Amino acid sequence: MSTLTEAPPPLAPGAPAPRPPKRRGRFTPYWLLLPGILWLVVFFALPMIYQASTSVQTGSLEQGYKVTWHFATYWDALSAYWPQFVRSVLYAGTATILCLLLGYPLAYLIAFRAGRWKNLIMILVIAPFFTSFLIRTLAWKTILADGGPVVGALNTLHVLDVTNWLGMTAGDRVLATPLAVVCGLTYNFLPFMILPLYTSLERIDGRLHEAAGDLYARPWTTFRKVTFPLSMPGVVSGTLLTFIPAAGDYVNADLLGSTDTRMVGNVIQTQFLRVLDYPTAAALSFILMAAILLMVTLYIRRSGTEDLV
Repeated sequence: MSTLTEAPPPLAPGAPAPRPPKRRGRFTPYWLLLPGILWLVVFFALPMIYQASTSVQTGSLEQGYKVTWHFATYWDALSAYWPQFVRSVLYAGTATILCLLLGYPLAYLIAFRAGRWKNLIMILVIAPFFTSFLIRTLAWKTILADGGPVVGALNTLHVLDVTNWLGMTAGDRVLATPLAVVCGLTYNFLPFMILPLYTSLERIDGRLHEAAGDLYARPWTTFRKVTFPLSMPGVVSGTLLTFIPAAGDYVNADLLGSTDTRMVGNVIQTQFLRVLDYPTAAALSFILMAAILLMVTLYIRRSGTEDLV
């Protein structure tokens, strides 16, 4: 025991201090990050820089485009297509709220009440991902077809009277109306709301609910004071994962809507592929990205949580 506790002998005067052992592999984490960084640079940063340069170009497809720092393209694009921007935010916001109202109860059921059926319900939630986004959207054309059972039921329940008053439908028709576009967005992005909510709810310790019950808290009080605040990271993540792609979507508005329901994604697609006005299309893309980034930043700060799932 004395040999184990003895201090090391002092160094001789003038003797060099021993060097610390050389750390091997200290650059390994950086080498592991290198493929991801290269991927982001090649497939994200470089295209963004190219689109930024395209947005300030002038010319035509026949004569060619040149960078002339024509920033007026941004103002011209915004002044010409601001209704599509407003419509995109309204449709995406409505679909996000509907996804939250539909997804939260289901996520709560899976997390706390599903029991042995949890895995089966989770498979049903992600089952739409097994088919193409395009096929899922086209299916809604059959579901909402004129004279179909869904439209007939809505007429019988006088739901269309309310949606007509709100301007979401026109007469007895649902297709080619804002309601059809919102239904398509809600269906296609609902799993993106349910999965983060379920992950956040499953992390909640069940003993907290028991403690609230021991303190004579009613179920609604327990939900309002315990469950919902602790699930806020999932709420924020789910709303962001739903709103951001829905605001830039163009498939649902193209297949289920009409010219009166065009979103900004439809305008960008038309400018890029049909009109071939690349500067306007690039400017619209950057305006949409900046608007979404601003709204997301304000939303995260107002939500009071940065712990996203």
